[in-house]
Amino acid sequence: MELRHSALQVLRLADPEQKAAAALDLYAQAATLSIAEQTPTAPPDARALPGRPERPALLRHSDVARRSPATAEGRAVLIHAIAHIEFNAINLALDAVWRFAGMPREYYLDWMLVAAEEARHFRLLRDHLRSHGHDYGDFPAHQGLWTMCEKTSHDVLARMALVPRTLEARGLDATPQIQAKLRQVGTPDALAAVDILDIILRDEVGHVAIGNHWYRWLCNRAGLDPESHYGTLVKQYEAPRLKPPFNEAARRRAGFTDAELQWLQQV
Repeated sequence: MELRHSALQVLRLADPEQKAAAALDLYAQAATLSIAEQTPTAPPDARALPGRPERPALLRHSDVARRSPATAEGRAVLIHAIAHIEFNAINLALDAVWRFAGMPREYYLDWMLVAAEEARHFRLLRDHLRSHGHDYGDFPAHQGLWTMCEKTSHDVLARMALVPRTLEARGLDATPQIQAKLRQVGTPDALAAVDILDIILRDEVGHVAIGNHWYRWLCNRAGLDPESHYGTLVKQYEAPRLKPPFNEAARRRAGFTDAELQWLQQV
């Protein structure tokens, strides 16, 4: 058994529960597995990646309706949206494992850890939905995270810059705001969701830190300045503009420098 081929197989699974379970199982074995130098052959049909269920229906980001968390259904829609992000995050981590050759062994083990933790997050959120009469797939969702994954499929440096330390780092900023709204609602299900988001926020700091570490490692290998090159990549790949307020404390724990935080405020 080899890690990168196995990660591709898990990525291709369509059933969410099977994928989450397989990601956790693969991580449990990862330290004992060999790591292929040659990248596995991608499926001939690009639509096979990532494997995903027929539901939820995928819409453009602007077409996904927002509802107030003051209502039970609005809270279900909110938790469903976060569950969809976590499901996509499993795929993003697995893709980082199988796709990119020539990285140190620690890189592949880091991203398998991320895949496993995202699988746990997805299960927590799905169980929460089920306990309140809903399930993953009940509401439409969008595919923004995977779009950037496709854009950066040829360049591991761009992937590290624009997925973990850009798109996923937005979660560090957004989560406390979501938690504040749920605390204001104050119902048992809203407060239970706050507790789940505490776990997710803690782990996501580590995931963004992994992205920061490998981004800087790759910049160093290529003789690039991480701070100036990041701005170049943002423009080249038309990454979404990040808007304040920023969770500076969490971003610092994840490895962002003062200069990088200052740059965010000026964009």
